[in-house]
Amino acid sequence: MARILVAGGSLGGLFVANMLLRDGHDVRVLEKVKGSMNGRGAGIVSHDALVNALELLDLDVQSTLGVLVPGRVLLDGSGNASQKLEMPQVLTSWSRLYQILLDSFPTDRYLQGVAVQRVEQDESEVRVFALKENVELTFEADLLIASDGIRSSIRQQVFPNTQPNYAGYIAWRGVCEESLLSDFTLNSLFDYFGFCVPADEQIIGYPVAGPNNDTRRGQRAYNFVWYRPMPYGDQLGNILTDADGNHYPQGIPPNKVSWRQIAKAREDARHLLSPQFAEILEKTAQPFLQPIYDLASDQVVSGRIAIMGDAAFVARPHIGMGVTKAAEDAAAISDSIRLHGASSQALLAYSDQRLRAGQLAIQRARWLGDYIKSADSSSQAISHRQHLMVSETAIDLGRYGHLSTFKEIQLSL
Repeated sequence: MARILVAGGSLGGLFVANMLLRDGHDVRVLEKVKGSMNGRGAGIVSHDALVNALELLDLDVQSTLGVLVPGRVLLDGSGNASQKLEMPQVLTSWSRLYQILLDSFPTDRYLQGVAVQRVEQDESEVRVFALKENVELTFEADLLIASDGIRSSIRQQVFPNTQPNYAGYIAWRGVCEESLLSDFTLNSLFDYFGFCVPADEQIIGYPVAGPNNDTRRGQRAYNFVWYRPMPYGDQLGNILTDADGNHYPQGIPPNKVSWRQIAKAREDARHLLSPQFAEILEKTAQPFLQPIYDLASDQVVSGRIAIMGDAAFVARPHIGMGVTKAAEDAAAISDSIRLHGASSQALLAYSDQRLRAGQLAIQRARWLGDYIKSADSSSQAISHRQHLMVSETAIDLGRYGHLSTFKEIQLSL
């Protein structure tokens, strides 16, 4: 039995902590947030690998994981369906997955309010120095797994040159309660994975569980992500500044987004989006903002320390793989430790499995995000790009026969 610390108690950290605990290791999770994190995040696409990871933990929740949609629909500016694809898929939510994974992990091993300050290691162990309510704590372990997100304090210490890069656009996100929407929107959009593509922009959306993870008809919600160009500089700075003038350069908390910015987004939606998506924007209680970043690591292991999930790679949300990628990282770490023991050799084996996968995810997400910027503005080219977006966004590669469209990206790595 090895002593293993996991920094970060969100979905990726809970996946790897649960897997390692099942293998008999002495696992503790260090989470800097104090109190419940339920209600964070929004919708999540449930890829096959995500379901497989839950099954590895004997969490057979496929039938209750989320909402099944029969396919996809592309709406034009008038709200008419210009494309429909039959592509069954289950859509879940951050809250649903978080509760499943948290309930399966011992509460006394999930330490909250613990902020990692620095780490040290030698050939035999790792030492983590942290603060909890201004009290200094020291933890010792055989391995440290960092799953502490895009701004990972551990990655910045171990791999300081690996930093997020702004992609040039933002996303408005939110979840609208099903009960608030008109019959028109419910009948033409709600049950589908929906798309609308204004010039140089795109919005997607899909149904997810509603409050208290309720998936009953009438009690669900609709999750949306609206991508909008936003050059780095004053424009981005303004939108990341709250109504009192406080600036949040790394991302503004949902409850701090200026009401003026929300009002402008809703007004823009009325002019640019289909009426169904415009209604959803109007009736969402608290839309929030997400600057879109790429984070690509060229190393994920240093001695007895490994980074995983969003601490290692953050791909633009177009591929819908963030949580699935973290679950695959967790499974690779667990498999490698089972084979090689809790050692630096095990972490190198994990790196061999997952480094290229992370780089491929980054490239595919860029490909999907950049397609709309093509210089060819002919109606035929636009129609082709729209079809690619509808058919390729957030899919399991290979399930629907789409591997060939990404061949050039695979060959470039």
